[in-house]
Amino acid sequence: MVENIENPARSSPEDRVVEICRDLIRIDTTNRGGNVSVGEPEAAEYCARLMTEAGMTPRFFESAPGRVSVVGHLPGWDPEAPGLVIHGHTDVVPAEADEWSVDPFGAELKDGMIWGRGAVDMKGMDAMVLAVLLHLVRTGRRPRRPLTVAFFADEEAGGVYGARWVVDHHPEVFDGCTEAISEVGGFSTEVHGSRAYLVQTAEKGLAWLNLTAQGAPGHGSAPHPDNAVTRLAGAMTRIGGHEWPLVYTKTTRALLEQVAEIMGVDFDETDPTPQLDALGQARSWVAGTLRTSSNPTGLTAGYKHNVIPSSATGTVDVRLIPGEEESALATIAELAGPGVTIEPEHRDVALETPFSGDLVELMIASLQAEDPEAQVLPFMLGGGTDNKSLSRLGITGYGFAPMRLPADLAFTSLFHGIDERVPVDALEFGCRVLERMLEPR
Repeated sequence: MVENIENPARSSPEDRVVEICRDLIRIDTTNRGGNVSVGEPEAAEYCARLMTEAGMTPRFFESAPGRVSVVGHLPGWDPEAPGLVIHGHTDVVPAEADEWSVDPFGAELKDGMIWGRGAVDMKGMDAMVLAVLLHLVRTGRRPRRPLTVAFFADEEAGGVYGARWVVDHHPEVFDGCTEAISEVGGFSTEVHGSRAYLVQTAEKGLAWLNLTAQGAPGHGSAPHPDNAVTRLAGAMTRIGGHEWPLVYTKTTRALLEQVAEIMGVDFDETDPTPQLDALGQARSWVAGTLRTSSNPTGLTAGYKHNVIPSSATGTVDVRLIPGEEESALATIAELAGPGVTIEPEHRDVALETPFSGDLVELMIASLQAEDPEAQVLPFMLGGGTDNKSLSRLGITGYGFAPMRLPADLAFTSLFHGIDERVPVDALEFGCRVLERMLEPR
């Protein structure tokens, strides 16, 4: 329950954020894909208890046994304001304990950081949201906009059992909502010696493809030109080695042009290397959003050395630039060549929204109120978030999990990485920014 304190008005959301983040990390919510997961019901129950403390009446949505999301609503003080979705996910990718220097689910607190799987992706943001909402109820305030607060299952496997399922089967829970904020964007990076925050306004699309090559079965002792394994290997080599062209969207062009302005140079679109280098720890992420990518991720064929199989299968992860989806997939088919069929296992849309409007201006103002000298820039995420599912309802999504980070912290490498961790003061900073953004009174 909420602590009893002498003067609730002097409390702050930072009072609970570390505790909540550590509690969530200690719930092992490993998602191995293919409807193989643990811990999501326990995490949903934990979030629901705090949502209830914050004045909501949460509802559970179980898409399949053990796949539980939770959604609640909080009224706003402005009757004219459209609804805002604030959403997170509770599942995490696997962590091999013997690769870590700490227990990945121990939520150890050391060196001013919370260590554990999910610290940045995305239980830290979940904790910030819950801490801010608890703070509002303790101080007797409400946000300006009515909130729909959701903690989804299964984001790490495409949201089929989480956000996608809730959107498809219970769209009514998002009635009246026009925009959403969630993970990844809002973190700081050094740009040419000054601090900037990257707000996510776009996401690449994705296509997880299954390739099957057919051939004639036979004995391995003789020449055999109709070989499914050879055919598939050739297709995978061509797809994995293809050099995709540079493509600038409104988001990536705006980001690189603003970085060039900070550097005091003109932007040369034929060579973005100087601007990428100026982005510091965010370099690799931004570089990955300038081209479609196609990475072979699996091969399966045969059962015996001297038997040539009649088929071979493989998997490819394709990430698609907004506006280039169909042409890129046509290129994949050409690269695969004859005798290879392609079936999508999972596809999801690319997203891009303007870096403008009331919500964007509010995010910028909230960041700069806490860090007045910093710049705020748009960026595209190479991966995906549950904003893809909400877009099916016409809800415009942004990545905004605000954190002021040490310049030497390789933050982007911590997503799905070994020894994942988040600075405590980054979570506390994020709480202050989120509270401002909600415009409570």
